[in-house]
Amino acid sequence: MAQPRLTNVDFEPLHIDHEESERIVGKSTSFWRDAFRRFGRNKLAIAGIVVIVLLAVMALMGSTISGQDYKANDLINSNQTPTAEHWFGTDSLGRDIFTRTWEGAKISLFIGLMAATLDLIIGVILGAFAGFVGGKTDEYIMRFADILSSVPYLLVVILLMVVLPQGLWTMIIAMVITGWINMARIVRGQVMQLRSEEYVLASRALGASKSRLLFKHLIPNTLGPILVTLTLTVPSAIFTEAFLSFLGLGVPAPLASWGVMTSEALSSFHYYPYQLFFPAFFICLTMLAFNVIGDGLRDALDPKERK
Repeated sequence: MAQPRLTNVDFEPLHIDHEESERIVGKSTSFWRDAFRRFGRNKLAIAGIVVIVLLAVMALMGSTISGQDYKANDLINSNQTPTAEHWFGTDSLGRDIFTRTWEGAKISLFIGLMAATLDLIIGVILGAFAGFVGGKTDEYIMRFADILSSVPYLLVVILLMVVLPQGLWTMIIAMVITGWINMARIVRGQVMQLRSEEYVLASRALGASKSRLLFKHLIPNTLGPILVTLTLTVPSAIFTEAFLSFLGLGVPAPLASWGVMTSEALSSFHYYPYQLFFPAFFICLTMLAFNVIGDGLRDALDPKERK
């Protein structure tokens, strides 16, 4: 059977309105708004923020909820398992572990956030300055960073503990001495990449000063890697505090931190494992929460993922 032939009568011309076809129908979205939207879709990262907020709230209110003093010794009630009076039990000196856990959260979170903030300030300033100026200035700053990173971290901490009195700020200073190096290297690489962009050259041609180029154009455009590095620095600092406290180089008694509690509970782990479980669990939970937040920020701020 022969197929029917198509003629011009079987076709109808399609009329196109060129102005209508070029009109942008969708609403324009900024980079940060799009990143916030994509971050909000990451359920794991949102769960990490919820966990950090809950830990911060309990760190501020934990002692008032239990009504116990984290420094009070009660040898008669020592090594008690969790009860209605002592929700997490008591340690070898009869101190309430629930109260000490949240007092430890206050110190551990403070150390982590403070060390990360100081790393941020020092690393961003030195890294941006080295990447922007270049030349011998860049060479001197990076070689100084290489020298510091080659010194064993534990040796630096021990030397500081000998020179300075053992305490909270001594530990933070010890972390910051070498902790800023990673941030500085990341910022330096980003600034060196951005300083040859067209908008930077245009601003320089219009007479923008070096400080304006650095603080108005270059550093704001490196906020993505900076935020990701910051969120990953906090759990590293918390773990370092726990490690140093475990070695006996942490905060002095009667202050409580998660690292101090794990160190004190290790000797009686076979008989009273719950004393080690609670501080170790919250260390792991906090590090996991900050890591998933950092991963969520990295995915949300990645330009390749933008649609």
